[in-house]
Amino acid sequence: MVSYCSLCGFQSLHLGNSSILKKKRNVVVVKRVTGQQIFRLVCDVVGDRKPKVLIAGAGLAGLSCAKYLTDKGVEAVVVESRNVLGGKVAAWKDKDGDWYETGLHIFFGAYPNLLRLLKELGIYDRLQWKEHSMIFNNKASNQEASALNQASYSKFAFPNIPAPLNGVVAILRSDMLSWKEKILFARGLIPAIFGGQGYIEACDKYSWTEFLMQQNIPTRVNDEVFIAMSKALNFINPDDISAMVILTALNRFLRETNGSKMAFLDGNPPERLCRPIVDAIEARGGSVWLKHPLRRIETREDGTVASFVVGNSHGKAEHWTADVYVSALPVDILKMLLPLRWKSIEFFHQLSFLRGVPVINIHLWFDRKLTDVDHLLFSRSNLLSVYADMSNTCREYFDENRSMLELVFAPAAAYIAKSEEEIISLTMEELKRLFPQHLGPNAQTPAKLIKYKVVKTPRSVYKTSPGLNSYRPSQVTPISNFFLAGDFTRQQYLASMEGAVLSGKLAAEAIVKYLQSHSTDSLNFIEKLSNPTSRVITH
Repeated sequence: MVSYCSLCGFQSLHLGNSSILKKKRNVVVVKRVTGQQIFRLVCDVVGDRKPKVLIAGAGLAGLSCAKYLTDKGVEAVVVESRNVLGGKVAAWKDKDGDWYETGLHIFFGAYPNLLRLLKELGIYDRLQWKEHSMIFNNKASNQEASALNQASYSKFAFPNIPAPLNGVVAILRSDMLSWKEKILFARGLIPAIFGGQGYIEACDKYSWTEFLMQQNIPTRVNDEVFIAMSKALNFINPDDISAMVILTALNRFLRETNGSKMAFLDGNPPERLCRPIVDAIEARGGSVWLKHPLRRIETREDGTVASFVVGNSHGKAEHWTADVYVSALPVDILKMLLPLRWKSIEFFHQLSFLRGVPVINIHLWFDRKLTDVDHLLFSRSNLLSVYADMSNTCREYFDENRSMLELVFAPAAAYIAKSEEEIISLTMEELKRLFPQHLGPNAQTPAKLIKYKVVKTPRSVYKTSPGLNSYRPSQVTPISNFFLAGDFTRQQYLASMEGAVLSGKLAAEAIVKYLQSHSTDSLNFIEKLSNPTSRVITH
């Protein structure tokens, strides 16, 4: 049978499960081809006709968007201002070969889209899952801790039974609260367990402290548990965080049996997480350009994007064009780059209500082991949020003789401008309470700080204050060929790695729909041939 290819118009012979495409004297035979293989073959023969999407930002949102677009046969090009992948999960090597990171990144069982991405990339085994528990340092003054001369912990240990019973049992077995507090706590969590997304979003008007008061949950539960959790989720205190944020986390943690189970990546995020995403993008015809910052968005007369003005590695500006453009930049940077004519549009004006929250990540290398705990720890400190001994929790950083603590200093607004020396001094003072046997005046086996690294992020994830959820934008914008990705965009997992990955997926899905409805027959043919986008999981 002789027919003509609807993509290129060249004569095509279709013989059973084989297809022969002819162009002049070039003949290529493909047996048992898939639609995606036919598409790639035709591009090789007749030239690249793939639609192009230009994405600014090589964090998880931008890389996720590019990955799912290239899965659909679209050419995705990512430009990134820095010389490192990852955005908010970036990391660097010091002169000794030790890694330091922008944050302490935890993977939860309730992160379905992120976990699915790892499975698609074949790197799920790089997650080091920990015991299903949440471990808190017991509160004590430096004097009390010094008298005890050892660290002490309390935990919520989740038994291997279905949710939400495992969460209820974890609360009842904990020694952090009295029985009355446990019962009131468990009863007050019923809305978090059974409330739907509509209920959760309606609670955005309250702070978490206000929500607890409404549910008659004792103030001490807030002090003992939720100050630490609030700082872990958004680097701010319960008085400042939207109830929607903690309700979202509790809803996932308590409704899914392994929702609150935690894992650490087995090494540095740029190489162990981001590089495989880039490899997948490049294998499908996409590309990622480091040290290529987006400097300006050029528009046409009708307001649509004409080009991205991108700085190259030599510092010169170039006009990069595509069929579709995506910002996967943090909201604070995006606001600075918005064309003036867009700022009067309500959709973009609402971005002015969103801003990143400051955070400080601290790395401390000691000459001896401080702890053998292989887990995330909630410090319950006024200055510190969560921390971990990465020499225990992360395979690449393993050291059986010396500790490397990674700690999140939060809330950080009052400290972000202070010197590194001041921040380290304050941190070491807090550690005397956490590790009195190794630090402080009565230390039996004193530990020496060998070196430290302080990473300041003046604007990290968007600050999830009460009442801001309605200002979060969708991935689709009023500008037809311009889309958004990023954890600040509208998706159910808020400011997190899961939220970033999900936002990229949603943006890719919206772009494919746009290409289908605004493209030529050949672009529609691309969609027919390509594999379906990985399904978005929102439950």
